[in-house]
Amino acid sequence: MSAKIKTGIAGGICSVAVIIGLVLNNGHVRTNQRGLELIGNAEGCRRDPYNCPAGILTDGIGNTHGVKPGNRKTDEQIAADWEKNILDAEQCVNRYANGANLPVNTFSSAVEITFNIGCPTMQKSTMFRLFRQGELVAACNELPHWVYANGTKLNGLVTRRAESKALCMDGLK
Repeated sequence: MSAKIKTGIAGGICSVAVIIGLVLNNGHVRTNQRGLELIGNAEGCRRDPYNCPAGILTDGIGNTHGVKPGNRKTDEQIAADWEKNILDAEQCVNRYANGANLPVNTFSSAVEITFNIGCPTMQKSTMFRLFRQGELVAACNELPHWVYANGTKLNGLVTRRAESKALCMDGLK
């Protein structure tokens, strides 16, 4: 008998594409598909709780709110949690980075880093100050600085920030 990779609800892995489809179908988020793909693909999707690299109990697509050990989630639960987390990040970008005036790709990139780093840190950042001042290219150029976790440069964050910067700059002059 050959070994099989467990996927779907039985294996605890879920499809980022399916979750994105559910969230976009609801029509509540402004973050575009490219932004959602960037976040979802970087975070991955897991039905079962796990400890992320920062040691925080996590499930779904980077969800840390209300996670309970041993509680496996459905696609619908994962999509609802993720949509709430995306909307929270969008609210932060709107409030502290003049998000309503950012082009959709730039906005989606700002949501991506806010989702990853958190609003309390981002609201005080040089990047958000530059967004508020309308210096969009300079703000996007801040993304490569955010590649450290606990003082260690992480290759995964280098890749993620490069993709986020490309999205942020797409359409800017």
